[in-house]
Amino acid sequence: MNVVSNAITAVVTLFAVLLGGWLSTRNQDRLWRREHARQWRDIRLAVYRDFLTAYREYVAFTRDPAANISAVPHPTRIGTMMPFFDATGRSYAERMEATKTSALLVTERPAILNTVEQLVRCARHIAAARATHGVGDMPAEKFQELWAAERNFLDAARRELGLYPMPQDAAGLG
Repeated sequence: MNVVSNAITAVVTLFAVLLGGWLSTRNQDRLWRREHARQWRDIRLAVYRDFLTAYREYVAFTRDPAANISAVPHPTRIGTMMPFFDATGRSYAERMEATKTSALLVTERPAILNTVEQLVRCARHIAAARATHGVGDMPAEKFQELWAAERNFLDAARRELGLYPMPQDAAGLG
């Protein structure tokens, strides 16, 4: 009976060690996944912040009375104008394009892809309109489209980051 008792004790002990090891490994994996998700959330937040800053600087430059912007017809999109900046404005366009690419690179959701593209397209339309209009007579509908595209991007980014939706009357847009 002593041998059977020792065998049972050894089996139970071995089972407990295996169960403890498995639970420990599972817990470590869960913690790693949580930390990994947090790191990617922080990366996305920083990239989206940089994109919004660059896009806003681009739009601010287009509204500067001293800005020298020209526009030519887009080679493949009929009825769409492509804006071109002088040496001063080129850095704004390059920064917006670079941060746009970064945003497209880090996103996990197709909605972000669409809203980033739409926001950049609207900003380009503002710049192209500025090429033929003075600062005071810019088409208001272009800015309404821009603010709607910004709102769509913010909503999609907040969903991806796990944040609550913005209230409908949120100030600061426009």
